[in-house]
Amino acid sequence: MPTYTAPVKDMQFLLQDVLRVTETGVPGYEDLDASFTSAVLDEAGKVASEVLAPLNAVGDAQGCVLENGVVRTPEGFKAAFEAMKEGGWTALDCDPEYGGQGLPYLMGTAVGEIFVSANMAFNMYQGLTHGAYSAIHAHGTDDQKATYLPKMVSCEWTGTMNLTEPHCGTDLGLLRTKAEPQADGSYKITGQKIFISAGEHDMAENIIHLVLAKAPGGGEGTKGISLFIVPKFMVKEDGSLGDRNAVSVGKIEEKMGIHGNATCVLNYDGATGFLLGELHKGMRAMFTMMNEARLGVGLQGYAVAEAAYQNAVAYSKDRLQGRDVTGAKNPAGAADPLIVHPDIRRSLMDQKSFVEGARALTFWGASLIDRHHRQNDAAADGLVGLLTPVIKGFQTDKGFEMAVQAQQVYGGHGYIEEQGMSQFVRDARIAMIYEGANGVQALDLVGRKLAADGGKHVMAFFEMVKAECKAHEGDARMAPFTEALKAASKQMQAAGMFFMQNGMKNPNAALAGSYDFMHLMGHVCLGLMWTRMAKAAHDALDAGAADKAFYETKIATGRYYMARQLPACAAHLARIESGADPVMALAAEAF
Repeated sequence: MPTYTAPVKDMQFLLQDVLRVTETGVPGYEDLDASFTSAVLDEAGKVASEVLAPLNAVGDAQGCVLENGVVRTPEGFKAAFEAMKEGGWTALDCDPEYGGQGLPYLMGTAVGEIFVSANMAFNMYQGLTHGAYSAIHAHGTDDQKATYLPKMVSCEWTGTMNLTEPHCGTDLGLLRTKAEPQADGSYKITGQKIFISAGEHDMAENIIHLVLAKAPGGGEGTKGISLFIVPKFMVKEDGSLGDRNAVSVGKIEEKMGIHGNATCVLNYDGATGFLLGELHKGMRAMFTMMNEARLGVGLQGYAVAEAAYQNAVAYSKDRLQGRDVTGAKNPAGAADPLIVHPDIRRSLMDQKSFVEGARALTFWGASLIDRHHRQNDAAADGLVGLLTPVIKGFQTDKGFEMAVQAQQVYGGHGYIEEQGMSQFVRDARIAMIYEGANGVQALDLVGRKLAADGGKHVMAFFEMVKAECKAHEGDARMAPFTEALKAASKQMQAAGMFFMQNGMKNPNAALAGSYDFMHLMGHVCLGLMWTRMAKAAHDALDAGAADKAFYETKIATGRYYMARQLPACAAHLARIESGADPVMALAAEAF
């Protein structure tokens, strides 16, 4: 069975050497010195390797079972969830006013990666609760916050998000769930929601559903949608639980992966709900949750790839197959280990360079969220808004691809369930689909985010890349990074110019290239991250760092990404500049 070890040293490198968190001036970051962050990450790593990772295969094999309206989670999940609650892990970056520990979002992100790598399906129960907590925290009344947040912070109560219906996925303007106002100010919620992760389970006393529905007078489309708090059990004035609400599980979906998480069909039959935020402005409130979820899913993309990579490396060093063409490396054995072969090295370097670059981008994105929330930094908010579809879309696409590459290292054994590599592939696949399928992320990026606020956020990004390259002029050691990054950035700018020149007269010209643009920008983002990491590694070596090999490995890994991955930007640009004609050439009936 696969194993997992938290990459604490790599995380510490990002926090302390690259982001230099204690020097940023962000409130709360002054406490994130190396000893503190190491202690938190080391302890999270122990929980991950000793408690969560051993349950990953259990959850995959057993799945969840619906019995008399109650979902039974896999063996060991309930005890593990209790351990997570007792350890305070669910409250890490939540508001102290409601029982949270108040750590920055960045630390919640780092710990979240560790838990996702160990057991993605399990972590979703608390991850979705955090998203629901954030929506109530941002948009709830004082009474709603006092009623729900303390129990959600502790995960005594968990949370969900209810958007999708059988006839509508991304197009929420088509949803049919109704909210009928009542004399006491509540609403009766009637309708059916599908694909509700953690929609029902046996690990919490109550489940707080956040449900999109249409109340009278809202008009057509998404403008008429409101968001409602619909608890599984009603909450009395003294905080105790009352009667069961009129929400029930229709079935559990049988899925390709994440078997340990209960993906439910939920039926609302006049369930009592309470308006969250303003009437008919539910999309605004829901997007508080959705944006956090999209960053979390982008994290899932590389976190699962990290776990798969670790096991592929171990297998490649242990499995004897063939001889090194330059001479036997294991002359006493019948063959050399797989890792001597260049194509295996290529695969492992693809995985390693992607995972480490994606981690850097995600941590940077998390730090921008902290800057926005803790310093009211509008520029940081605009930049992370631009990056969100890239983090979600690009990283989950590539994360799945890297999980497949890790499985491929095993050859035929990777296809056998007992090795556990297929679970990584199956689990990673959903990240490309949920919280907005990746095609939608690409459309959002090109159709909305590039032009947001007059394009100032993408221009700020280009200036950031330009400044990074200029800062290293004259440093020959950095030339492999800055030259590749400059070229890729120019290709991204050329793609943006193509959209500007052609998109207005033919919108399909932009939309047909949107997916390629998302990947092109993803490579530029990781190129920027690797440039920053390379500079930090060189600085550490110049300062006489004790672990010379660690920093030299960082530099070599980054050089690989710049040489072998950034050239993909040219292909993406060529496809973008081919326009809409090749894509739209066939009539629908010709397919």
